[in-house]
This record gives sequence, structure tokens and C-alpha cells, in this order.
Amino acid sequence: MENNKLNYDIVLKPILTEKSYQLISESKYTFEVAKDATKTEVKTAIEKLFNVKVEKVNIMNVKSKPKKMGRFEGYTRGWKKAIVTLAQGYVIKELQGNV
Repeated sequence: MENNKLNYDIVLKPILTEKSYQLISESKYTFEVAKDATKTEVKTAIEKLFNVKVEKVNIMNVKSKPKKMGRFEGYTRGWKKAIVTLAQGYVIKELQGNV
């Protein structure tokens, strides 16, 4: 990880949807991460931010979709999603309270 990148620059926000709440029961948490973040950067950032042990990180690019509003056309923004699997016995309390 570069020295000038902070953990908050890598992990942008948690994704709280119906599907992500189902994954929390399996110790999998979903986050929006920076477009240039790697798996190892995400792993170290989550471990430092939440004091947990990360077992596995899956990353996927969410592509932008075409949208129309009246006569105007454009695209939604593309972003990167990370699904983080924690080691057994670890939970992220900040997100656990919402379940």
C-alpha cells in the first residue's frame, strides 16, 4: 500500500442492501472501495479500521449503465465493490447493529 493512501481513501462506504444483510450472517461484509484499490489494500484497510481478521477478499467492478431522463442521455457511475469474508469469531459491530 502506498504511504500517502489512508484507509478511508480505500474503503469508501458499506453497502447495506437486502442481499448484503443476508451475507452478514455468513460473516461476509460488502463495501464500496476505491477504483484503484487492490485486494491486499482492502484487506489491510478493513483490518485496521474495524480491528478484525480478514480471511478473504473478493473484488468486482460494477459497470456503468446507460440512463435516459427525457431527452437527456447519460450513464450511471461505475464503481468497485468488495465482499470481505472475516475469520471465524470476528464481527464488525458497527454494521452488526443494523441487522
